[in-house]
Amino acid sequence: MRLFARASGIVLTGALLAGCVTINIYFPAAAAEKAADKIIEEVWQLKPERAPGTEGQNK
Repeated sequence: MRLFARASGIVLTGALLAGCVTINIYFPAAAAEKAADKIIEEVWQLKPERAPGTEGQNK
């Protein structure tokens, strides 16, 4: 019975230590904001589309 209790304690301690692993990933704020803006524009299609034949003309 003591062997079982000791083995259980070791396994429990190992499981608790393994569960405490944290992975932090840091993104540059400017790059993340630019990517987010691009995704929002693509999803919502916020960019006004130009009519055909109006390339290079100023509004």
